[in-house]
Amino acid sequence: MFLAGLARPLGLAAAVLLGLATAGCSSSGAESAAKASCSTVGVTSDAVNLGFVYSDTGVGSEALVSARAGFDARIGLANEEGGINGRKIVYQWRDDENSLARDVQVVDELLRRESVFGLVTVSANLSGSMNTLATQGIPVVGLAAEPAWHEHQNMFSYNYGASLETVGRDIRASGGSKVAFVASGSSSFTAESAARYTTAMQSVGLTIAGMVSYSKSTDNPAHVARQLADTGADALLNLGTPDDFAEIIKAARAENLNFPVRVSLSGYDRALLPTAGPALSGVSFPVYFRPFEAGGAPIERYRDAMTRFAPETALPEQQFAMFAYIYTDLFLRGLQLAGDCPTREGFISSLRKVTDYDAGGLIEKVDLSSNIGKIPDCNAFVQIDPTGRAYQVSHGSLCRDGRGI
Repeated sequence: MFLAGLARPLGLAAAVLLGLATAGCSSSGAESAAKASCSTVGVTSDAVNLGFVYSDTGVGSEALVSARAGFDARIGLANEEGGINGRKIVYQWRDDENSLARDVQVVDELLRRESVFGLVTVSANLSGSMNTLATQGIPVVGLAAEPAWHEHQNMFSYNYGASLETVGRDIRASGGSKVAFVASGSSSFTAESAARYTTAMQSVGLTIAGMVSYSKSTDNPAHVARQLADTGADALLNLGTPDDFAEIIKAARAENLNFPVRVSLSGYDRALLPTAGPALSGVSFPVYFRPFEAGGAPIERYRDAMTRFAPETALPEQQFAMFAYIYTDLFLRGLQLAGDCPTREGFISSLRKVTDYDAGGLIEKVDLSSNIGKIPDCNAFVQIDPTGRAYQVSHGSLCRDGRGI
């Protein structure tokens, strides 16, 4: 449960060997020798070189720009605590500009020119590089936004998407019965998503009213709001951007159209509140880590790291900053398990055997040996309060089978 007991935060583990001295040989000397002779790409006697790829610019990249701050925060914390197995973590980063072609280029640069040990990624454009990364056995941890991600053993994530049924449970628990989907623009991907959500919503007893698309450049939000009202829906599920959804909700209120239940798949970001918060008051959002509003030691550790190692970020409470922080923590766990002379193969093998990863209490426990491609059964939900200035936890943990309601 997201709001249940807190797990012990990750740190640099120290092994204390007790026993008789043997042959006058010290463990520290053996470790130093192992480090000095380690010839793995990206690993020196005192440092490990990582690569970080994210979408800092490009169309639709706005939500992702906070990711580097979360990466910096977790790396800074690790180095402050002595590094990983005595090595400092250094990194090279690239902006893939939210472009598939650019992503292939920057991944190649990091592997060939920068000789990184592995990658942390917050991007939806990795498909062009996946086969290369798998063939070379490069460890990758990050945002599993593409279906092909789960086909590769070298690629790790703690979350492979939203439980569609759980979103439906939240709608039902809030009093919704007939759902209309709202999309930003139109695409084959959106149509496929709507089809999957239709099946999932129906499986938990909801009726589907249909889907209405909105394009800011060509559509009138008031007209879209009336189209949604004509479906007879009492609940809206936003598959598009939170800004577009805010325009539609604002127009619906002006037209005295009421949709009592509103859920958006994206928008859990305090940077959104000053501009769109009032329009989105009452809207719920699924959350795939311990909500910031839940507080507790794991959240305070995160906030402290963001404040000290990513001070340029005025608002630490941004979901993609947290995602990057957790992905980086997961990578560091694999590096720690790989030992004094880490190899890429050893990293992948060791991390894949972890059965209880919880990012120091930030997420529910994940079995990395069997989670590839699996949708989590449970997640939290938050809601924008009536003032539009804050989020509040509506479900600490809600599951696809109805637990948590």
